[in-house]
Amino acid sequence: MTAFIALIAAAAAAGSPTATASPEVEPQQGGEIVVTGQRTEGSDDYTIKGQTTATRIPLTLRETPQSVSVVTRQQIQDFQLNDVNQLLTTVPGINVQANETDRVYYSARGFDIQTFQIDGIGVPFAFGIQTGSIDTAIYDHIEVVRGAPGLLSPTGNPSAVINFVRKRPTGDLQVQANAQYGSFDALRLDGDVSVPLTSDGKIRARAVGVYSDSDSYLDRYGLRRWTGYGIVEADLGPNTTLSGGYGHQDHKSRGAMWGAIPLVYTDGTRIDFARSTNVAPDWSSWNVVDRQIFGDLTHQLGNDWVARVSGIRRATDERNELFYVYGNPVRGAPNGIAPDPLNPGQFLGIRSYPGKFRAETRNLTLEAYVTGPVSLFGRRHEVMLGVNRSAQDYQQRSSYDNSTIGLLLPFPALFEGNFPEPTFPTEFSTARASSQSTQTRRETLYGLVRFNVADPLKIMVGGNVTHSKSVGFSYGSDTNFDNTRFLPFAGATLDFTPHLSAYVSYATIFNPQTQLDENDRFLDPIRGSNLEAGIKGDWFGGRLNAGIAAFRVRQDNTAEAARFGATIGNPTVQRTIFRGVDATSEGIEVEIGGRLAEGMQVTGGYTLMRLEDQNGDAARRFVPRNTARLNVVYSPPALPALKVGASGQYQSRITAPSGSATQGDYALLDLLARYDITPQLSLSANLRNVTNTKYLTAVNFDGGYYGAPRSILGTISVRY
Repeated sequence: MTAFIALIAAAAAAGSPTATASPEVEPQQGGEIVVTGQRTEGSDDYTIKGQTTATRIPLTLRETPQSVSVVTRQQIQDFQLNDVNQLLTTVPGINVQANETDRVYYSARGFDIQTFQIDGIGVPFAFGIQTGSIDTAIYDHIEVVRGAPGLLSPTGNPSAVINFVRKRPTGDLQVQANAQYGSFDALRLDGDVSVPLTSDGKIRARAVGVYSDSDSYLDRYGLRRWTGYGIVEADLGPNTTLSGGYGHQDHKSRGAMWGAIPLVYTDGTRIDFARSTNVAPDWSSWNVVDRQIFGDLTHQLGNDWVARVSGIRRATDERNELFYVYGNPVRGAPNGIAPDPLNPGQFLGIRSYPGKFRAETRNLTLEAYVTGPVSLFGRRHEVMLGVNRSAQDYQQRSSYDNSTIGLLLPFPALFEGNFPEPTFPTEFSTARASSQSTQTRRETLYGLVRFNVADPLKIMVGGNVTHSKSVGFSYGSDTNFDNTRFLPFAGATLDFTPHLSAYVSYATIFNPQTQLDENDRFLDPIRGSNLEAGIKGDWFGGRLNAGIAAFRVRQDNTAEAARFGATIGNPTVQRTIFRGVDATSEGIEVEIGGRLAEGMQVTGGYTLMRLEDQNGDAARRFVPRNTARLNVVYSPPALPALKVGASGQYQSRITAPSGSATQGDYALLDLLARYDITPQLSLSANLRNVTNTKYLTAVNFDGGYYGAPRSILGTISVRY
């Protein structure tokens, strides 16, 4: 943290009037996209001047009274952050916890992130977990607001909201294509074309296509993914813009793990297995198809007032055949199997649990809002008012071959992945014990006023009223709730100098849950809040941003896995039992992003926190208490065609909920080199996990697997 404070101090010195007047400083490139954010492509910068994710009011990062991180298109291209998981591992304060090969938890400030935004519209995860991968090729940049995003995302956790800002058409012809090949036969081809459809560019279109297919360091695992995206944008007049488009992604894996590898023997001794170990057979697969239809209408009302109406229809289909294992082997016993001394006639060991699933998620979200200035008492203030409605329908049908459930598996021979594919029943069971059906509706009215109390002092007051309703069932238990809540938001900023500001903010959250307790009842809704204060600075016209923040996050009734193995319904269904935990996290975050020197771009941050339950004991020990991220690239002014860089990630020790397994602290290092042969052609290489560190990706549950070893990826890029 001392190093980051030193960087901020150095930046403050560089931000003197003499430095900002230097002729070497150029204005930040990239055009403004009204309301949805600033376009970052075409700029080498690793930061942006403004964002709308936090409040809908266009504000600079320094004017926003919450912690904001940005990953620009240039950073995505430099480090080849082609997958959302790769991208988020570079963001300060964000933890990517992959306990399975194709499902991922994300967390910030100790708590799960359960909602993504796309162009500012919230799209919640069906189970608070991301299923399948997300390709980043269709996005211009990503904005991350840490803390409780209660103003615009009324349901969620006081952790963070991640907003994916789509690429938009440009007024001139632009073409780019990339071909990549790397370790584990990783192949990726992508193309991006933006073209004006009329001579004046008032109607324009853009299309992006990606195909990738890769094996893995994990035995038998592989992933094939293709992504398509198209958007048309039209200026209906000098003040009105209409856009609409379609996105499609098909994610299909092979040899995929549902759950993970047992980490300990029954006596608690850690199991020693290879980094490539996989318990899944070839036929185990996640197949997730994600389709999105979207559109928005933006109108300049005059006097700097803007109105916007937008909508997104998202349809996700899953066709999964999966293989799960549970239990622990007995150390020293033949095949890891031995009689259970506490239950005569029973045996201890690893058992099988295959299943076949069909799931459909349908989500329709509509939003409308206006924002603009008003004059009061001789000063200009800003107002924002909006309404949001979201309807989501989730259906799941499951099928099980009871003759293959609960079979004792030989250890370690099960790592060979030779479990035969079961003969699943042709018809999916419609019994409540083996299927899910939930319909969720949310209506929100939100608003905010930003008072210009004095030239250096701005105060924000706002909030939302949200009505949430759910009907349905999940594995035999009702998912019904009907709640209405008011959630306040307040913030203030105070300018010390033209480059430094202090801020404070308070936000709340309310989030119904779907996890079941030991009585097959859903846990009570989460209630939480985020109190944050800090100092922010920007220099070089917003091309360098830095800050330090102290936060206190409270989240009551957080779902935490208590144990696994409850049996309900017919056929037998194994599930995780959850308990509600009241927890509080307190910590400090330091962050920097942007142009540190001529030819040098940097982003990074350090998070130090403690996370305790209502008794003062450590809570959610599977979340690291200390994390650090640092991404640096340098292009020598004397040789601008060359770019080199490094990305480092560090996290402290994590421990499984039962305490059965621990992953010690570790650090990863990635390197890059890029050379522009001509303005239209470039070659690059990315070397990942240079030190070949061996680490568990996550221990959210009592199982896990190791992350990728050292690997290399080569890229040829062509642009016009």
